[in-house]
Amino acid sequence: MTNQAANAASSRSVQLNYNGKSVELPLLQGSCGPEVIDIRNLYTETGLFTFDPGFSATASCESKITYIDGEEGVLLYRGYPIQELAEHSDFMEVAYLLLYGDLPTELQRGDFIRNVTTHTMVHEQISSFFHGFRRDAHPMAIMVGVVGALSAFYHDSLDINDPVQREIASYRLVAKIPTLAAMAYKYSLGQPFIFPLNKLSYAENFLHMMFAVPCEEYVVNPVLSKAIDRIFILHADHEQNASTSTVRLAGSSGANPFACIASGIAALWGPAHGGANEAVLNMLKEIEHPKNIQKFIAKAKDKNDPFRLMGFGHRVYKNYDPRATIMRQTCHDVLKELNIKDNPLFDLAMELEHIALNDAYFIEKKLYPNVDFYSGIIFKALGIPVSMFTVLFAIARTVGWVAQWKEMIADPTQKIGRPRQLYTGIEERHYQHVSTRK
Repeated sequence: MTNQAANAASSRSVQLNYNGKSVELPLLQGSCGPEVIDIRNLYTETGLFTFDPGFSATASCESKITYIDGEEGVLLYRGYPIQELAEHSDFMEVAYLLLYGDLPTELQRGDFIRNVTTHTMVHEQISSFFHGFRRDAHPMAIMVGVVGALSAFYHDSLDINDPVQREIASYRLVAKIPTLAAMAYKYSLGQPFIFPLNKLSYAENFLHMMFAVPCEEYVVNPVLSKAIDRIFILHADHEQNASTSTVRLAGSSGANPFACIASGIAALWGPAHGGANEAVLNMLKEIEHPKNIQKFIAKAKDKNDPFRLMGFGHRVYKNYDPRATIMRQTCHDVLKELNIKDNPLFDLAMELEHIALNDAYFIEKKLYPNVDFYSGIIFKALGIPVSMFTVLFAIARTVGWVAQWKEMIADPTQKIGRPRQLYTGIEERHYQHVSTRK
């Protein structure tokens, strides 16, 4: 929605009557989705705030990047259906699309890939930074620290008011996150860091840095690199989720881009957000055998039982997650390529999916499998440890965070985020000397 469109929509309004006073609140209409009540002047006009925990009915910003229709199971990047991009495009094209608004021409694509590739290496002193962590440190803890520390190494891209510096910072973040992620993995193993290879694609390069060792040649399997590339596409952006909102909130204070992305990584670390695929894998291990599925489904239906079927349902999607269908096929492709004919976890997942999709309870509640249901199985098949699952999510989502951050910085209406609250604490009282307190 453009500001012009928002202004045009302001001729329509809703009326709020409070304390005998009538207040007109403009209605704004985006290019897609429901109309939005503009409450920016609500406090000025009425002295009232709104109360919306979790912001499930509040638009915090105007954006042109990603659109979700949860009722219909629609996900669009800059207007393009996610299914078409996952089928026909690659991650670098999608990254360009999210950052600049259109799919690149052949010339633009080549220039963009070169610009990203130029920045894949990290400052050599960053290698020493890793040695400050314990070997058993969680990779996400390392990523939060190291990405935030990039601002101490790249002083020439910290001025958020300079478009050129913003552009350089964007390239650096998209390029260096896979390098740092692979370094975190190698550090946990006690293996030497592997330098990026500019001749490889984005996904190929990541797999090479993860699994190559200096003493022998590593050849990237094209089926596996395609799977990783597709996973990156599916996770590249997802509107105003918790981590993206965190990046925008940090950015609204004028924080440097590396600090903003580090804040997004920290928010992503939560099991209700980026850690969901790990939770799916743990759930499947707990179920253990198809004969136990009905017992666990009964537990999921029991309101008094805290057990939840992880990987089913979504905060936004009230229909089938459009990414899940693509991820399911990708999962099949990976297991076939690796000749994994009898994968207990995958067989269990398929049986659980079949039962849940045909169970009246899940149909009524619209608890359809989401993207996390399959991604953890793919990562396990690739030999990626559970501790790295959310890190791969962070690699993919970095481009979305950067796109959202850039959009926010360029928005003339943006201001520092400052939510209000409903205060329920003690009213004003006065200090008493300790000798008089009871």
